[in-house]
Amino acid sequence: MIMDRDGVAEQLEPFRRELTAYCYRMLGSAFEAEDAVQETMVRAWSKFDGFEGRSALRTWLYRIATNVCLDMGPAAQRRARPMDLTSPCPAGAPDLTQLEEHIWLGPVPDARVLSGDPAEVALGRESIRLAFVSALQKLPARQRAVLVLREVLAWSAAETAELLETSVASVNSALQRARATLGDGASTGDTFKPLDEAQRALLARYVQAFEAFDIEALKRLLHEDAVLNMPPFRMWVRGVEELDAWWRGPGCGCVNSRLLPVEANGSPAFAQYRVAEDGDGWTPWGITVLEIVDGRIATMTNHMDVERLFPLWGLPMRLTEDPRA
Repeated sequence: MIMDRDGVAEQLEPFRRELTAYCYRMLGSAFEAEDAVQETMVRAWSKFDGFEGRSALRTWLYRIATNVCLDMGPAAQRRARPMDLTSPCPAGAPDLTQLEEHIWLGPVPDARVLSGDPAEVALGRESIRLAFVSALQKLPARQRAVLVLREVLAWSAAETAELLETSVASVNSALQRARATLGDGASTGDTFKPLDEAQRALLARYVQAFEAFDIEALKRLLHEDAVLNMPPFRMWVRGVEELDAWWRGPGCGCVNSRLLPVEANGSPAFAQYRVAEDGDGWTPWGITVLEIVDGRIATMTNHMDVERLFPLWGLPMRLTEDPRA
């Protein structure tokens, strides 16, 4: 029997977004996640004639995706944030060592991993937050898979055991170990509610203060122990006074920046553009993801791999007109 290849592709394609979300949680990189999903689709497409419906198509695809991720990420710890690797730097003497891209946890556009009704989207936001995905990377890969399948996707122990080709007892044991390892490390702060008036007001004040480079106004929006980090640089700065020194010193190049709102990792985020070196408009500087705790900004993560990240969000590589006009 000749397989209808186009028909198979049509059956597989609706699973792409949720598989991307799963692979992102497993791998900590939007680019690796997309590669993993593409490999999953290729394997499923090539082996579809042997599938024969012995399990649900979704379960079968997740089994393939899990194996792809396990092959791609065999180490006990995958990607990290600067705060996972070093102590904070003094703002006046930042460690500007750049580490390789594969070291860092990367951001992901919400639109590539979230879908469904508002309740599903809200749950999905929590499980792609930077703090949560960073905590997941501390787990051995199979424990990571168990925790995501059981806690995030709400699979039963039996379904998870079938997918991982192990026993229910092993799944339950792995889940207990994963929970113990994470502890409070996966705490993600305030839930992002784009329509919440208080959050919208906070973000509007942040944009206004940052674009005006009003440091005193920025400080009023922060927690006392707020953190700034900028992968791929090893450095990170903690505390309002250190941030004051950073913005008045090494970070002063952000004067006259422009921010465009985006959504990343289930959190409010902005594409930052700095004044172009040639004076013609503004050019990309980073994707800044904000983490909010108790109504104040707790963490600012500026991802600076702009050549790859800005196209991922469909953002222009130069602004020639002031977006505030």
